[in-house]
Amino acid sequence: MVEHIIEQTAQKVKENQNLQNTDYLDAEGLCWCGICGERKENRYKVLGHERILPCLCRCDREKLEAQKEEERKQDFAIKVSNLKSVGLTEPRFREWRFENDNGSTPKLDIARQYVENWKDMQQRNIGYVLMGPVGTGKSFFAGCVANRLMEQGIPVMMTNFSRILNELTKPYADKNEFISHLVSYPLLIIDDLGIERNSEFALEMIYNIIDRRYCIKKPLIVTTNLSYQDMTRADLDMDHQRIYSRLMEMCLPIIYQGQDQRLHEQDIKLEWLKLQQE
Repeated sequence: MVEHIIEQTAQKVKENQNLQNTDYLDAEGLCWCGICGERKENRYKVLGHERILPCLCRCDREKLEAQKEEERKQDFAIKVSNLKSVGLTEPRFREWRFENDNGSTPKLDIARQYVENWKDMQQRNIGYVLMGPVGTGKSFFAGCVANRLMEQGIPVMMTNFSRILNELTKPYADKNEFISHLVSYPLLIIDDLGIERNSEFALEMIYNIIDRRYCIKKPLIVTTNLSYQDMTRADLDMDHQRIYSRLMEMCLPIIYQGQDQRLHEQDIKLEWLKLQQE
């Protein structure tokens, strides 16, 4: 038996198998890790014969776990990328992230709180109607919510009514299937509610989407250039009344006021051009 151990040890030393810079062999010819001090080999009986087989020391286990964690991160990054490629229907939506806030967008604390308390918001079916003039930051607010939730692995659909109506009016469009797909998302964000196309079909489809979300108790965020007064006027026709009334039942109003931020950005660009010409 001793001769057999010596022979195995000599062979392993000769071939330098399983040995790292600091690894070493014990008197029985088993490899030990020179870093963590745990065995890298053990003796096992296999089919009645004794064999020396490798096992994981602490260093190897930590390395394996680190590799698994890196793979999990890569898989999750792919998942997030796929969520955004499907759920953000406009390229500009990708830029509307908390990290890109220049300090000029009001009410972003409300958006952050919404994301931080998402599970509660989802359970209680709480959404927002973001109202106010063009360019005051409503869409940026909604985009920040969409991007951050997707970055947590939560599916979100952010689109606008024009795109929705274009899809619904395509030849052979399955309207029920398309609407079912929209309302299936944990959060649906519809940007720029303006009801530009006041056709009976458009109003009916818009109401169907909003009402379906209401019935299945899933939250909805909508941005609109309409004011609170516009959406609560007593002289609205019945079609608009039921749309706005349902929205108010589902969503908390957030009213934006102030100067169009896009005009401020234009001023900055013009000033930059003047400096280049000097």
